[in-house]
Amino acid sequence: MHNLTHFIGGIFQPIFHAVAWLLAFLYGLIPNYAIAIALLTIIIMGLLTPFTVKSTRSMISMQRLQPEIKKLQQKYKGPENRQMLNDEMMKLYREEGVNPLGGCLPVLLQAPFLFILYSVIKGLARTVTSKAGVITSQPRYIPHSSKMYENLVHSGGHINVWGMDLSLRPFPIGAHGSTLAAIPFFIFVAVAVGMQYFQMAQMNNLSRKRGQPMPSQQLMMQRVLPIVFAYFYLVIPAAVVLYMIISTGIRIITQDIMFRTGVSNPNKNAEQEREIPAGEPIEGVSEVVDKPKAKPSTLKPTNQPRSNSRSKSQPRPAPKPQSQPRSKAKRKRKAR
Repeated sequence: MHNLTHFIGGIFQPIFHAVAWLLAFLYGLIPNYAIAIALLTIIIMGLLTPFTVKSTRSMISMQRLQPEIKKLQQKYKGPENRQMLNDEMMKLYREEGVNPLGGCLPVLLQAPFLFILYSVIKGLARTVTSKAGVITSQPRYIPHSSKMYENLVHSGGHINVWGMDLSLRPFPIGAHGSTLAAIPFFIFVAVAVGMQYFQMAQMNNLSRKRGQPMPSQQLMMQRVLPIVFAYFYLVIPAAVVLYMIISTGIRIITQDIMFRTGVSNPNKNAEQEREIPAGEPIEGVSEVVDKPKAKPSTLKPTNQPRSNSRSKSQPRPAPKPQSQPRSKAKRKRKAR
């Protein structure tokens, strides 16, 4: 296990140095560990925002497909139809262009950054005990000429911010000196878990407003993931928990902007097409088609001679019969 950890650490060594150099540079601009970590988080989340947008769209698309998925599940019931059900569902995903694992993308992408930042923070608080029992600070990864290196060596490897040592964890409480001093660390964990839950509930609330059924996997993730992350928040340094609080806040803001602007609505284009006014020309359609044809009844008569030809199907109108007395009177006048 130690050899595997050493091998993975060797692969990430250049990334550790790059992230530590950037953190030391930001600390040189504003000499505050919390602000430097916040600025680093904003830069990392800026790189991950396109993936967050893509993941949010994928989750909404999965919610939109839930009625079709339920129909397939009803059609292919039983273990003997399990393979057929999987094939039909994968076919549906391909036709709709949906990745069923797309919603897990932010969580998967956060894992490497958590490992990197954890290693960098652990390297910042690195101390060495001499044979005489003297403890000295020897930070790793950051440049020795940086202001952060000098301050860490001077403080003995303590990342002190707001009366807290961000290199410590909530447990053991004895490391904080008192239970009262450990309370802010537990508050950090509670805030991180609460924001994680709110970020997932934000997506589910949007589905309820649109009347879309929520996948059972998504509901399970909303309930289970915060508990899983709570365990990690209790065993990692507070500086990494601070990174998670800021990154989750950025994801919440990003999703809110997407929901308000309609970027996350997969049916937005279709709704816009239905709302095109009737008189407005449509691209790709000739203007002649859009112009209404004149009705024959509204045409004015012309001076052209009237045709005497009649359709064979139309019989000639029968002459009006005249009364018998009137015919006798005419014959008498002719005889005179």
